[in-house]
Amino acid sequence: MSTRITQPRDVYQAYYHREKPGPDEELTRVGPNTPAGEYLRRFWQPVAFTHDLGDLPIKIRILSEELVLFRDKSGQIGLIEPQCPHRGVSMEFGLVSERGIRCCYHGWLIDVDGRILETPGEPADSPIKDRICHGAYPVHEFAGLVFAYMGPPDKKPEFPFFDTYDLPGYKLLPGTKHIFDCNWLQIRENSVDPVHTSFLHTIISGAQFTKQFGVIPLTEYQETPIGMLYTAARRVGDNVWVRINDLILPNIHQFPAPWEDASKEKVFNRPMMTNWNVPLDDTHTMRIGFIRLNLAEGKEEEWVRYKAGFNHWKRDNYEERQREPWDYDAQVSQGPIAVHARENLGSSDRGVSMYRRLLRKAIRANVAGEDPLVLPRENGKIPTYSQDTVIKAPPASTPEEDEQLQLDIARQVAAGHYLKQTEPA
Repeated sequence: MSTRITQPRDVYQAYYHREKPGPDEELTRVGPNTPAGEYLRRFWQPVAFTHDLGDLPIKIRILSEELVLFRDKSGQIGLIEPQCPHRGVSMEFGLVSERGIRCCYHGWLIDVDGRILETPGEPADSPIKDRICHGAYPVHEFAGLVFAYMGPPDKKPEFPFFDTYDLPGYKLLPGTKHIFDCNWLQIRENSVDPVHTSFLHTIISGAQFTKQFGVIPLTEYQETPIGMLYTAARRVGDNVWVRINDLILPNIHQFPAPWEDASKEKVFNRPMMTNWNVPLDDTHTMRIGFIRLNLAEGKEEEWVRYKAGFNHWKRDNYEERQREPWDYDAQVSQGPIAVHARENLGSSDRGVSMYRRLLRKAIRANVAGEDPLVLPRENGKIPTYSQDTVIKAPPASTPEEDEQLQLDIARQVAAGHYLKQTEPA
């Protein structure tokens, strides 16, 4: 039964809306053997910052699996199943050793790859340690983050190296980590919804970024070899500001700094953030990733500015949240798992519709046994698109012509036309 109000005069109809449909199981469930969960496991996912790893193991939850993360004294990082293969004691209480981690109960020693190295209490010639292997996942440490691959071992992909990881004039740093009490998909869909910046972040809660975000953008969406992007074009005086965000399948988002005021011309100002929405389980999500500072603009202090002015996360003061809602409030209030059958999508939701379609296609391909899309590389790097570009372009003679001018400029920016103009001959 549909829960949508389909006729304008169907007022006071809550009585007929009491039966609620369920969530989209195909896209939202992330545990083992679920369609989305198995698809997400085919990619390297960040699970922690390297500075989280001290001399004690850490119990974590990723994709509905309980795991233990640790760094042994030789510097190797391990991500293993929590229960010791001997008697099931949790390795979160284990002793980090020179090599691997030792169970606190009987001292069995487990290496980072799951091999059993020692079984104290067993005869010296006991074959038990050679007959079994503990569950472990491969990890990769990069730029202050720990990534894990949790898919089929024989399908492990090369670690993706995006072109934004070593940009001249930019400094890549670990960003921040936040937990959202809802499903991963409704948070990630926020990344392809540029219209909300004009309302939630400007009209409702004041200019949380800059007042120029209050101009509702002219948006277009494109599929790319790595997923999709959107262009958001805004008229700011005699300038046209084009903002491009990447959504890299399955769950990566790149976007420029939120304090652009479009007062000065610039071309290809690269993204401030690369972040992942990593499902902890069906109803909890970790947002984690990198921040990059534009040193050419003298903004080493951007990191302080970001932490002070971009904290759109969970707060304890409920009245404050009601008076000035942030992204966390908008996304989590959709419910633990947003129900798509209750939505009424409009033309401004084209990005959400495109993302769901691309995601569903990729999930079904994985279920059918196809390998996920191999991201293209140029000189060893995966090209991306996210940027801010501000072009001097006085308004056209009519509003309609000016809208077309803005869209034309946005398309040229997305195609790299203005970037090519600035490159040396």
